[in-house]
Amino acid sequence: MSEDNKVVAELRTSFGKGFARRLRAAGQIPAVIYGHGTDPVHVALPGHQVGLLIRRANALLELDIDGRAELTLVKDVQKDPVHQIIEHIDLLVVKKGEKVSIELPVVVVGEAFAGTIVQLENTHLAVEAEATHIPENVEVSVEGLEEGAHITAADVKLPKGVTLAADPELLIVAVSAQAAAESEDEAAAAAPSEGAAAE
Repeated sequence: MSEDNKVVAELRTSFGKGFARRLRAAGQIPAVIYGHGTDPVHVALPGHQVGLLIRRANALLELDIDGRAELTLVKDVQKDPVHQIIEHIDLLVVKKGEKVSIELPVVVVGEAFAGTIVQLENTHLAVEAEATHIPENVEVSVEGLEEGAHITAADVKLPKGVTLAADPELLIVAVSAQAAAESEDEAAAAAPSEGAAAE
């Protein structure tokens, strides 16, 4: 485990929107920890540190709660839709060695055949991975693919220790020809209008 992922969490016994607002004003984030048959535990997390950590998808946080270590996976982050301020975080208790169900971001790499458009049909892929060995993403190569090519979930090469949880037939990437309409629009934009030509 990385030292950077160690976070000191404070137990909280007060709840409600007003208390949550005061926490956020003090630079903390309300969070709840659940899983493994335990009762939910409500904590406050250091806002700046955790805000940086959760930029990574499926971040793992090693919490220190009154001297007790708890390994948790970030399952849900609720943000203010306007200001994008983190309002609340859901954390799932995990154990080293166990597998967890997660969604990994899909990253397209490579260049398809000239004159084609690569369409990413699904931005995330459901998988199972060891809690302490979660990759940042899965890469899908479109190098040299021609019009009509498609990549399904079953075609994606997964990192070691990761297994597919999504429907194998789920379409991830489709390669198509540039739309004829786009070419016509470009031609119309390039050509002078009749009025301009008459002048």
